[in-house]
Amino acid sequence: MIATGLGNALEWFDWTIYAVFATYIAKSLFNPADPTSALLGTLAVFAVGFVSRPLGGIVFGRLADRIGRKGVLLSCMVLMGLGSLMIAVIPSYAQIGGWASFLILVARLVQGFAHGGEATASYAYVAEIAPKERRAFWSSSMFFSVGIGSILATLLGALLNRVISAEDMNSWGWRLPFFLGALLSLAVLIMRRSMMESDVHESHVADIQSGAEWSNAKILKCSVGIFFYQAGVGLPYYLWTGYAAVFAITQRGMSPAHAFLASVFAQVIYIIATPIWGWVSDRIGRKPVAIFYFIAVAVLSYPLIRSITSDPWTLFAAQGLMLALTGCVGGTMPAILAEQIPTRYRSRILGTSLPISLALFGGTAPYLSSWFSSMKLEWAFNVYVAVTVLIAAAVVWTWKETKGIDLRDVS
Repeated sequence: MIATGLGNALEWFDWTIYAVFATYIAKSLFNPADPTSALLGTLAVFAVGFVSRPLGGIVFGRLADRIGRKGVLLSCMVLMGLGSLMIAVIPSYAQIGGWASFLILVARLVQGFAHGGEATASYAYVAEIAPKERRAFWSSSMFFSVGIGSILATLLGALLNRVISAEDMNSWGWRLPFFLGALLSLAVLIMRRSMMESDVHESHVADIQSGAEWSNAKILKCSVGIFFYQAGVGLPYYLWTGYAAVFAITQRGMSPAHAFLASVFAQVIYIIATPIWGWVSDRIGRKPVAIFYFIAVAVLSYPLIRSITSDPWTLFAAQGLMLALTGCVGGTMPAILAEQIPTRYRSRILGTSLPISLALFGGTAPYLSSWFSSMKLEWAFNVYVAVTVLIAAAVVWTWKETKGIDLRDVS
């Protein structure tokens, strides 16, 4: 669990620093003559990084069901580190022109491919090794580690903005986190080599006929439900983690150092809340916690985004409250998804539904939010958020309560 969690934290560190340092990447690797267009281009590449996630999820999902979870987790760590190293060494737009924008697009596609496989294998793996009575609490370590990775990325943004001048940050300072991510991936790779394989997966391989066989229609129905569930999770998550500080800087005029610092403290709340909600879910069930979250987002998202001003405390208050609520899905998501799918289909269904949904909803969230804000239509974007999360709530309402079920019995 620790090896998986540390690797997951590093993957999300590598993934999040792109969003955190988006304004600097826009100035360095895109045409600086049009700052608005450069920022939108940077966020578009962030979204495009999600395009390869479905392919990674599909490829690694099938591999995880065939050869095991461990090999996939090792492969994904290698690819993520290579993507970070590539971003760190890309020459600037001033040096090679449009090739800089193209190369960062390639690097994000590599990272997206790895990220799709990482999420697929890690969710299944930790849910499978956890005691069934504490599955949500154990598997909340995945989103706990996501919070750790995100907060380290944001904290590094705050630190570098304080110790490095704005000129140097635009020139070379923004590259340091990507070098760090590539270096740390080597350490995590060594740790993951000693991981055990999932006993639930090994039991399935030993008795390949175990578990009920699903028809294609049933597989499709389950995949569609998980797709809309993930849409309700991913859209507000990306809005309130990596992009919240960027929104405060670009749309509200908040100083970068203060925005990143406020976001760090808000994400501490998320890290604390996630295992607490997992513990609650192990006692009262998955459905009440998940449905409460979706309804709360529908009601609170718009007034909270409107409450952000140039004062850092407003970002902390709005983001802190939303991330405390986000702990509801962070504490339950790997458990509730694993409990919906038999072992023989688990990784391939998660590897298809989750990354496609994230590509369409989570990956586009920063771009759409920035685009709507530039046209003074923030309310329209938040209507979109509210509709998405209410559909996710309806999906969860149709699922059976699975708290405490043995994953070998999922049919």
